[in-house]
Amino acid sequence: MKKKYKQQPEYNEKGVRYMMCQKGCCYISVGDKATAVRCSREVNYTIAQMFPEENKPARVKTGRPAGWHWMAEFVDKDGTVYHRGKEQPDLKGTLPVTVVKPKKKTKRRSQEQILLAREKEKKAALRKEFKKQKEFLNHKLLEK
Repeated sequence: MKKKYKQQPEYNEKGVRYMMCQKGCCYISVGDKATAVRCSREVNYTIAQMFPEENKPARVKTGRPAGWHWMAEFVDKDGTVYHRGKEQPDLKGTLPVTVVKPKKKTKRRSQEQILLAREKEKKAALRKEFKKQKEFLNHKLLEK
């Protein structure tokens, strides 16, 4: 039994037939006998839905810090010594383990918080300037 598809919009340009994909996101060039077409985005999405566990990369953590292979010298927990990411087997176990401090995560400020802080700094500078002018007018000169 042949599956019936909803008639998709199509047009001809310079002798090439174009048909809208089933999702309706783009036009794809097709042959004369095509009744429906799916774009690569839709096919990839369908495959990802069918096999979700296969699409996730199996990333295994080594326990080494980020950028360890760029360090001039890095000693792993098992005593393996690396110079710029290259293992030095003759030095294994001769050096103390490299202690890496975890990076301090900085809290990101929103645009509104940045603008408020900037405004606060401007107001503080204006208050300071105003105070200097007030002291000058009151004949209280700053003595250095």
